[in-house]
Amino acid sequence: MELQVGIALSLLCAFATNLGFLLKHKGACAAPAVEFRKPLSSAAALFRSKTFVIGYGVAAVAFALHVAALWFAPISIVQSVIAGGLVFLAVIAERMFGYNLGRRQWAGVVLTAFGLMLLALTVRHAGGNHKFSIDALIAFEAGALIIGVALLVGPRFGTPVHHHGVMFGAASGMLIGVSDIAIKAMTNIASSESVASALLSPWIALAVTMAVISFYSVARGLQVGEAVPVITVIGVAASLVQIVGGIVVFGDPMPTGVVGIVAQTFGFVLICAAAVLVPAPTRVASAPQPA
Repeated sequence: MELQVGIALSLLCAFATNLGFLLKHKGACAAPAVEFRKPLSSAAALFRSKTFVIGYGVAAVAFALHVAALWFAPISIVQSVIAGGLVFLAVIAERMFGYNLGRRQWAGVVLTAFGLMLLALTVRHAGGNHKFSIDALIAFEAGALIIGVALLVGPRFGTPVHHHGVMFGAASGMLIGVSDIAIKAMTNIASSESVASALLSPWIALAVTMAVISFYSVARGLQVGEAVPVITVIGVAASLVQIVGGIVVFGDPMPTGVVGIVAQTFGFVLICAAAVLVPAPTRVASAPQPA
């Protein structure tokens, strides 16, 4: 029963996440450019946009649903459902926000979702085991953080302007993944020890810090890039960090059979193919302008 509850919460999280991202994109595009050296004024400018505030509120609900889902289900299962829910992005973008994705974009989003689902579902979770290696957690989080920061500062070192949105999206996904791995560690500590132990652990500081930094990187990525490609990259990066983290940190076993290995390989191939099929979508002429 707990697994079913976790899956249901994950589906709700997927819908709310994508809706929140699209609302934040609309609001962020109406705000002044985010400046990392001026975090307070940048945040104030973003929150002066009603649409961004609504999107942020929806994202907060999605975050709560994600934490609840991680309590009831393994991180690999939660992420596989959320990955499949990426299809919500295309539906919401067309039906509610006036984007015209076209067949290539739809194919790219669907292939991305299916590829991530294959990766997550072929990782067998470790059952009720709440133990994990602190050394593995520290090493994994440090490595993912280094990659995320490198992507975050990349636009300042001469990368082509048309890649900046995707780079900020990838950096955001990495940092969100680092935060989610820390949150999963806290839920494991709470389950095996106590809630107080989890709240007093250093992982809460890491989770909060990554959430704050990713707040700015997501907003900047949405300002300089098109919504659907940037959001898709954020989802892919965050999902891969969590799937690999489930294996490295929490002991989710890799597939040993031929079918599992082939499925995982095919999942990676689908994600790579999807990267070619998700160029920047365009708004239909009748779509309302950001406000």
